[in-house]
Amino acid sequence: MGEAKPENWIRCDETGKEMLSRVLSGRPFIIPAPPLHRLPLRLGNVVEISGPSNSAKSQVLVQAVVHFILPKEWAGIQFGGMESKVVFFDLDCRFDVLRLSQILTHRISETCGSIKQIAFDELFHDCMSCFLYVRCYSSSDFLSSLKELSYQIQRKDETIGTGLRLLLIDSVGSFHWIDRSNQLRGLCKGKNISPQSLQEAIVHELHELLLLQPLLVLATKASLFRTETPNEYQRSSISNSTGDRNLLFREYMPAVWQSFVTHRIQLHPSDELLSDGSEPIRSYTSDWLQPSVSIKDRFIVRDVSAILHFKINKQICKY
Repeated sequence: MGEAKPENWIRCDETGKEMLSRVLSGRPFIIPAPPLHRLPLRLGNVVEISGPSNSAKSQVLVQAVVHFILPKEWAGIQFGGMESKVVFFDLDCRFDVLRLSQILTHRISETCGSIKQIAFDELFHDCMSCFLYVRCYSSSDFLSSLKELSYQIQRKDETIGTGLRLLLIDSVGSFHWIDRSNQLRGLCKGKNISPQSLQEAIVHELHELLLLQPLLVLATKASLFRTETPNEYQRSSISNSTGDRNLLFREYMPAVWQSFVTHRIQLHPSDELLSDGSEPIRSYTSDWLQPSVSIKDRFIVRDVSAILHFKINKQICKY
């Protein structure tokens, strides 16, 4: 089967206005669910969501999944979803499908109110059938899965079908230290399977995949914070919610991945606890680093109802 050729970015027989109209129609702007809603994103963008392990990164991915698999409208009821298929690459092997089920159930019940169980089951099944889950146990496994996804898209596999618009990676740096350890222990034989070549191959495969099928890519990455760091390891710094000190973090992903990313957002737990009248609740802060946005959003995660509440401009906004 011949490879699909990407469409030319600029054609020789069109004006600049015609080119922009064609490109924007093929890769329209998308307003994702909070806290990714501050910037309009397009198919083809790669968003890195970084933060420590307790910063609700995976929860944000689950919210994005629900937003994309829900329909725009169903039986006359407006859901505002993207009606799209989603591929979730779980590199941490900690994804909780029950959590996704709880959030999706809550969104359907909250929007529809009381509906017949048959109708609810039909909508729930249609949404979950748009969610494709892939668990990977190594960098080579991840690379093979990406190649298989590209192959399925090219042959228009029924599992993928049409309408795939979101690709999620949780967490993109999971195998970084394992690959480096294997290299130091002499377990990597030959240049073709070195950690650097593996990362280059993964980014190359992702790039080819985006040319074949325009997708929005959301990738979480664990941040390594240090209060004191040698100059050669200091890449950037952020302030915590109280502004008392700067937290320095080291960029450990290779340059090929850093140049591939188009947007970066930093999540971190806030020192401020919010209260709903019963008990204090941990809040989180989101801060856009690339491009830089002056507004910082605060949100909390409720485990009982499996929803996010966002405090934006001193207001609590429920999503």
